[in-house]
Amino acid sequence: MSRAAVPGLPSQHPIGAQLPALYADDDFAQRFTAGLDTVLAPVFTTLDNLPSYLDPRLAPADFLSWLASWVGGVDDPRWPVELRREAVARAVELHRWRGTRRGLIEALRLVLGVSAEVSGDGGASWSRTGGGELPPPPADEVLVRVWPHREGGAYEVDADRVRSLVRTLCPVHTVCRVEVLSGPPAGEGR
Repeated sequence: MSRAAVPGLPSQHPIGAQLPALYADDDFAQRFTAGLDTVLAPVFTTLDNLPSYLDPRLAPADFLSWLASWVGGVDDPRWPVELRREAVARAVELHRWRGTRRGLIEALRLVLGVSAEVSGDGGASWSRTGGGELPPPPADEVLVRVWPHREGGAYEVDADRVRSLVRTLCPVHTVCRVEVLSGPPAGEGR
């Protein structure tokens, strides 16, 4: 990622025009400062457009990976640029919902383009008595059903990528089982 290699980029703040009147007609001073303008023009352009660099929907495509690393977002250079922008823009929101049913469904839709249904909560238990016997572990498991999202055409579901993402996003204390369906579950009007 380099912003310096922009041929012929004019400086918005030429140094020669800001010199005292004594140097206004000095050919050497004007040529010397024009050389500095060439070096500084990309810096001024970047600083003038800094808000655009920090907005994932406007940032240059080669800046998205770096921006994703700032917010802990997922970025895959193989994805279309618009999906990469959306993943970075929604990273903080997805972190807020991480480990929840909603967060898992949203991440599967955003990252893999699939629809999902999550049932079961994995359960959690505790004891009100300090130092007492631990309660039995919860028997429930989380079932994640995934099917192709048919918005703008049919897509195939990569089961290995789904399982990998579910393993990453499910809370550690839960057992998550993944079912890949060919279409929406019965009764689902999608």
